[in-house]
Amino acid sequence: MALSAKVFRLDEELPQEIIFDKLRNYRVVDEVEGVRLERFFKDVVRVGSYIRGTYVFDEPIEMDVAGDVRLLPRRRYAEVAFTDYGGSSYLIILEKKFRANRIALELSEILFISRGKILEAYTSHEILKSLHESSPESTRVIYFDNVDIPNIKKLALYGEALADTELYSEYLRHGLIWYVVFEHRETGYVVGLTRNMIVVLFSKSTSDEFIDFIIRHIIPLVR
Repeated sequence: MALSAKVFRLDEELPQEIIFDKLRNYRVVDEVEGVRLERFFKDVVRVGSYIRGTYVFDEPIEMDVAGDVRLLPRRRYAEVAFTDYGGSSYLIILEKKFRANRIALELSEILFISRGKILEAYTSHEILKSLHESSPESTRVIYFDNVDIPNIKKLALYGEALADTELYSEYLRHGLIWYVVFEHRETGYVVGLTRNMIVVLFSKSTSDEFIDFIIRHIIPLVR
């Protein structure tokens, strides 16, 4: 099963010691229609140059219990990590896009008492282009967006079509690279990466290894 993550950047510098203390000491209990909902972090640790932990949060959901619709808490877990690189601070959330975005907003409030301090991170079309062109035989998929052909929103190249350099050049003239799936030369991982720093790992890996891979090889691509 593929692992998904999204990388964000902190808009304001915050020392790791403060992040560590705030996560470790955070616990909120709310009540919605008589249902107890908790939010807290567990297993918060410092590993080398980064902080990681698990964000635990309850979501209220309606459940049919013997014909009686009840509001019950569903407990969810999301692994998060904070690291510094090149004078900036970054947040990694091991979740799919929409839930990762929501968690980033909540973490901004937890750390800064404001929703505008954790922002999306981006790489560039040029970086994704260089990932492919530096090792075309390792690329599995390319998606293009910002396409200037009427009624066409995206273009894609898969498999054998990637070896068609004329078709690739044609697509480059009409759009920008949005998403690339490639085999990482150093680790052998098969990875998908979008310009807004959604990372999908298709190879077998632990979450610890995935976070380490993102810190070492993906965050340096942020522009």
